[in-house]
Amino acid sequence: MRYFVAVAEEGSLTNAAERRLHTAQPSLSRQIRDLELEVGVKLLERGARGIELTPAGRTFLDHARLALLQVEAAGEAARRAAQPAKATFMIGFLTGHEMVWLPDALRILREEEPGIEITLASQPSPDLAGALMRGKVDVAFLRREKEAPGITFKFMIKEPLVAMVPTGHRLASRKEISPQEIAAETYITPTRYAPVLKSVIERYMAEFGITLKPEYEADNLTSTMSLVASTGGVTVLPIYARHVLLSSVVLRPLKGKPPTIDLVMGYNRSSTSPLLKRFLARADELVAAVARRTSSDL
Repeated sequence: MRYFVAVAEEGSLTNAAERRLHTAQPSLSRQIRDLELEVGVKLLERGARGIELTPAGRTFLDHARLALLQVEAAGEAARRAAQPAKATFMIGFLTGHEMVWLPDALRILREEEPGIEITLASQPSPDLAGALMRGKVDVAFLRREKEAPGITFKFMIKEPLVAMVPTGHRLASRKEISPQEIAAETYITPTRYAPVLKSVIERYMAEFGITLKPEYEADNLTSTMSLVASTGGVTVLPIYARHVLLSSVVLRPLKGKPPTIDLVMGYNRSSTSPLLKRFLARADELVAAVARRTSSDL
């Protein structure tokens, strides 16, 4: 199944063999044929653009990904059970949000368990959801991801979206920027690894009859800011970006009622961590503490 997922995601037997699996292509092809024989249907076929999934293959891919997550979670649980008990807690943040939430989150965790060893994960939201499903992260601040079985999301705040433009851009002097003005500029999408943000931006623009056509696609917040500054383009981001803003870019409100995106706290329903339960019980206190420090954002 790992071989199948790699080929499906790479769209090429050669790329999957060389980049992902570090194996010979004939061996990989044989493994795929064996899998298809075992499943009883054809999963992949060669197309004009390389390897393509059959309808059965697309269905199998979703189940294969989930099965591999469960296998990894089982191994992680077994390794933890074999190790001496040690008080640890892993907290994850959508990249950039640790600047806002980490200080008060650390305070609450250390008040609840002073000797706890706390580790931090800063990742895109879909990666955090996967880490929660695998049991590698105890709690995470992320978006309400759809493909996250077994994960409970607790609403924290609504974040307004804003426009980001280069410091010297003509729109930087505006108090507000309209969707039409954004559509007229070089658009940089910040949503390559942010499907929830992508849907919020698309719905907002659709209200004005606009379909954005991005000329550049950014991997993360830092690369988004760099592309805005270097290309003279514009983008749309949640307002938390102000906490890691480069001097070469500025944020401006969107005209009218801005769209918002939820920030949620996610955790695995199967977790038995007493510290997690106590931390969740103080979630409202955490929101209030952050609001006092960042009232202009909230």
